[in-house]
Amino acid sequence: MTSVRKLKLGTMIHGVGGNMGAWRHQNALTDASVNFGFYVQQAQKAEEGKFDLVFIADGLYINEKSLPHFLNRFEPLTILSALGAMTSKIGLVGTVSTTYSEPFTVARQFASLDHISGGRAGWNVVTSPLEGSALNYGKKEHPSHEHRYRIAEEHLQVTKGLWDSWEDDAFVRDKDTGVFFDPQKMHRLNHQGEFFSVQGPLNIARSRQGYPVIFQAGSSESGKTLAAKSADAVFTGVETLEDAKRFFRDVKTRAAEYGRSSDDILIFPGIRPIVGSTQAEAERKHEEIARLVSIEHALNYLGRFFDHHDFSQYPLDDPFPELGDIGSNSFRSTTDKIKQTAKEKQWTLRQVALETATPRSAFIGTPETVADRIQQWFDEKAADGFIIHTSVSGGLDDFVDFVVPLLQERGIYRTEYEADTLRGNLGLSIPVNRYTSKKAAEQQQASIHS
Repeated sequence: MTSVRKLKLGTMIHGVGGNMGAWRHQNALTDASVNFGFYVQQAQKAEEGKFDLVFIADGLYINEKSLPHFLNRFEPLTILSALGAMTSKIGLVGTVSTTYSEPFTVARQFASLDHISGGRAGWNVVTSPLEGSALNYGKKEHPSHEHRYRIAEEHLQVTKGLWDSWEDDAFVRDKDTGVFFDPQKMHRLNHQGEFFSVQGPLNIARSRQGYPVIFQAGSSESGKTLAAKSADAVFTGVETLEDAKRFFRDVKTRAAEYGRSSDDILIFPGIRPIVGSTQAEAERKHEEIARLVSIEHALNYLGRFFDHHDFSQYPLDDPFPELGDIGSNSFRSTTDKIKQTAKEKQWTLRQVALETATPRSAFIGTPETVADRIQQWFDEKAADGFIIHTSVSGGLDDFVDFVVPLLQERGIYRTEYEADTLRGNLGLSIPVNRYTSKKAAEQQQASIHS
């Protein structure tokens, strides 16, 4: 019997917001990015709404022009571990860079979070787009885009190999015999590769969900290929229904080319719903936030995607400048999209900056309007689920209180959690330990030939 496809939901807990001016709103907590109580409230509200996950994004380089949230925020694994103790069902997903981290450390950290939370951990794999990141890690230069993705692919292979260090029943813990573990079920990886040399084994067992769930956030060609090969889910920033449908088909097709089922990888566009009792109220909430962002701040925000390029040097009302390869080694998919849109719509620099810094979401309106749009994207296979971004104060509360009940009434979203692991709730299978699988295959061959 084929199971009914159900919508998945996550939310990014983004402190004072992914907006240059949201912290100035009269109802905003100005210290939200380092306010533990705020994070707990957001995580528990999302769990009340039966969300699959909360997501903590991260970056490794800031300067004076960075988003206020980026200047002063929690490290993902630390805050997620704390939230694990304050929640019981919701998944806990955090960003860690493959370019500036060691596989052994990452494998250990996420395995620990997985055990602490009872199998609710997820890793958002990123390659770190900003050139300045190298300066904080003793590196002479930031690797090229293609180089970073080669590192990421090997990093993931090593990390997954380390998570298989112990077969699931390796720890005997028999007090009578004095046997704590079965040495035949402990395995050294002995990896020697282009970028990493790792012996293993990892000093923590596999969790209830085998591996933490692997998310990937790049939408460039390299990013989509990495996701198709190795990820369980993809975060993407597509803005229109047609773009979302193309991205959805593209990644699912690539996954099939690597021998995977289209159900093995889930697509999560990020959306910015703003809910009001009327369309006018929702629009007013958006305008309140948009008005708080000056053109100077908008130029700074735009500049980050182009490796903090200084856009103040160009006339505001001239066509968006020709930038050549600027930005190609940072947020490549985002910068390509910005340049393409500016050219197609013949926008000025002012228009591009304001639209980038304060985009008008397609998901603004009454609860019914927002629910209709979500259902349309889901039914037309533009998404398996969504990551909810909120810059409006109380935005997550509004979504959970008014939109979620409508999605539940329509039968496309759960009323109770199906499982108590992140993989279980996302409908993803548990990866079989490679050594257990190999032994089973050998035993089967032996029985055939006996």
